[in-house]
Amino acid sequence: MTGLERETDVHTLREAVRLLSLENRRLLKLNLELKHALAAAKGEKAKQLEMEIAELERQLAMRNKALFGDSSERRPASTKDASQDKEKSPAKGHGPRQQALPIVERVHALDEADRTCPSCGGELGEWEGQFEESTEIGMVERRFVEVKHKRKKYRCACGGCVETAPGPLKLIAGGRYAIEVAANIAVSKYHDHLPLERVVRIYARQGLVIDSQTLWDQIQAMARLLSPVHDMLQASVLSQPVIGADETHWKLLGHKTSGGKTKRWQVWAVTSDNAVCYRIKEGRSLQDAVDVLGNYRGIVMCDGYAVYQSLHKQHRALLIANCWAHVRRKFVEVEELEPGRCTEVLDLIAKLFAVEARAREYNLSPQALLELRQTESKALVDAISAWTLSQHVLPSSALGKAIAYLGSLWKGLTLFLDNPAVSVDNNGTERALRGVVLGRKNHYGSRSKRGTEVAALFYSIIETCKLVGVDPQDYLTAATHAALKGEPAMLPSDYAKQRA
Repeated sequence: MTGLERETDVHTLREAVRLLSLENRRLLKLNLELKHALAAAKGEKAKQLEMEIAELERQLAMRNKALFGDSSERRPASTKDASQDKEKSPAKGHGPRQQALPIVERVHALDEADRTCPSCGGELGEWEGQFEESTEIGMVERRFVEVKHKRKKYRCACGGCVETAPGPLKLIAGGRYAIEVAANIAVSKYHDHLPLERVVRIYARQGLVIDSQTLWDQIQAMARLLSPVHDMLQASVLSQPVIGADETHWKLLGHKTSGGKTKRWQVWAVTSDNAVCYRIKEGRSLQDAVDVLGNYRGIVMCDGYAVYQSLHKQHRALLIANCWAHVRRKFVEVEELEPGRCTEVLDLIAKLFAVEARAREYNLSPQALLELRQTESKALVDAISAWTLSQHVLPSSALGKAIAYLGSLWKGLTLFLDNPAVSVDNNGTERALRGVVLGRKNHYGSRSKRGTEVAALFYSIIETCKLVGVDPQDYLTAATHAALKGEPAMLPSDYAKQRA
């Protein structure tokens, strides 16, 4: 697909619509020419022309879907699945959720006028220790306060020494804002995806008048202190035997290409089970991949982007595992244009994912998972291979291209069969990029190279905090205090262990 559903730049969308419209006209003209040729042809040539016309019509449908369709990858349920759904009882809701909130008790008493017995007119006395209890979720409004720090002074009777108690640690020497405020600004922008101008308005409603430049100064100062953490996160990920890698675009606002469009840089993500690290680079070249992955020697789970294969050719110790979810998307696109054509292969891929889901459900050991893959998963992979070999399609057709995509990545797609540490998909890395994509939609990008560095650092820290289950604001506050004290930097995973 073209990815137009994720594009927000008006000029880019207009240009895409213009180009797609021109392509539609070209395909329609070619389609008409082929139909005239078909009318005059006979035998094998006629069959070939019929296939080419059908493929052109599929391409036209694909172009129209790119312009006007939705982006869902969901497939319609099969007849069997639909009948099973009908038998299921209707959902009854989840009921009250269990909360881990502090408890505040409020005792409610009768008014004096209501403390009279309706039977005898006597006064109602309090029944000691008896209550009728219920709970509700309340809210205490956040408010900013100006803290006055009073540092005590000490002196010796001899008059030779005066000492003053130390004050609070400061992010910026002589600054007015506490470290906790800077951490909240960073979380607001890079976790909640709020542009700084919106944070200014929220703070104003809560009583603090501040401008966006001051907010930026706070998070930039914090980023400088925490830069060792960013480097440690990358080192932590690249120390793992299997990692995920992916990339997405990031705009450099105020910087134009020669064609007058806003420059697009690339967010490169590398992930492991307990860490994520982002680097924002100017492009998606082989050199950019080398800068991100360094001298990594292990298995990289990724999509079919050619740069990863080039990296493998340079360093044979770096192995490539490819993602079955990307393969599935190729066939979903074809099935949308030709309902039923790819049902068999998509069902086989679905069973492949079902095997993995079952393994996770039973929390299988690596050895048990390997045995399961060698039996059930391998049989499914062999069936997928047999299906592709049985198809007779034009190489230039949508289905032909989907099969060619699968075939070109076959070695990387089957690597998981012999290594239980390798996943069948790269969905974990794609999930890690969701925050970046949401941020891009809300505050559009960065205004400078320094802005890209700050964004990469905070996204790395915050997404890693989410992975290991710690509150990003708590971690940022604690890590900044530690850095100001000159203590060694700690990873969010280390912080999680301390808190456990």
